[in-house]
Amino acid sequence: MSYSQKVNLGRTGLSVSRMGIGCSYGIGTSALLEAFERGINYFYFGTLRRSAMARAVHQLAPAHRDELVVAVQSYSGRPGILRWSVDRALKKLKLEYADLLILGKADTPPSNELIAELSRIRESGKVRFLAVSAHQRGRFPLYISEGIFDVMMTRYNAAHTGAETEVFPFLPQQNRPGVIAYTATRWGSLIKGVSGERAPSALDCYRFVLSRPGVDICLSGPKNRHEMEDALRVLSSDPMTEEELSWMRRVGKGVHHRQAHNFLLRKLIFD
Repeated sequence: MSYSQKVNLGRTGLSVSRMGIGCSYGIGTSALLEAFERGINYFYFGTLRRSAMARAVHQLAPAHRDELVVAVQSYSGRPGILRWSVDRALKKLKLEYADLLILGKADTPPSNELIAELSRIRESGKVRFLAVSAHQRGRFPLYISEGIFDVMMTRYNAAHTGAETEVFPFLPQQNRPGVIAYTATRWGSLIKGVSGERAPSALDCYRFVLSRPGVDICLSGPKNRHEMEDALRVLSSDPMTEEELSWMRRVGKGVHHRQAHNFLLRKLIFD
């Protein structure tokens, strides 16, 4: 079964492509329009809200708003700034609502006041569903059990597999929240490979992530049309075989070990 078919983003019921595209790294408007034409409908207007994605949404929304799934993100822990951030994003996108509002880097539980504001924003119709992202994966079991957030956005790749014990096992089978994974290439370090193993491509990294049951979307951040092609090729690819998964885990383990070694070396030199 290839990744060409859209899936429901967990209990939201939103029909989403298995690959998503973020705009923070410089992808242009024409490439984003092509990505939509070729099957990617999840647009992440996230950390850096680039005008290129806003222009793409301007062109697509009049005829395709029901097909587009647009996510906006805010890192604010203050209710008033959070609402301002959402309003500003919608104004830039020229949209009446976003499909997802992602509370970014929620490494400490949000305050009751912030949760109340999130609920008010959703009830106002400015966003349809709430999502949460955190670097501290140990927070996700709480977020899942509380049921406030409809979507979990977590780091997951062959070098950072902690979500396999800290996030995925806590997902309920019924009324499951959606799952979005990011940093599939580990900021490009997986593509560099390790000694003694074939170096993965970005396509391999994306396939590894999507081969994990429970992951609905793998988020990509292409800088140019060439990198976007890697994301688009995923849509016609298949899940990894056990042999391929084992190879990716060996590479991931080597990359993780190399990073830990470099970190310790820097501490010895500069501390």
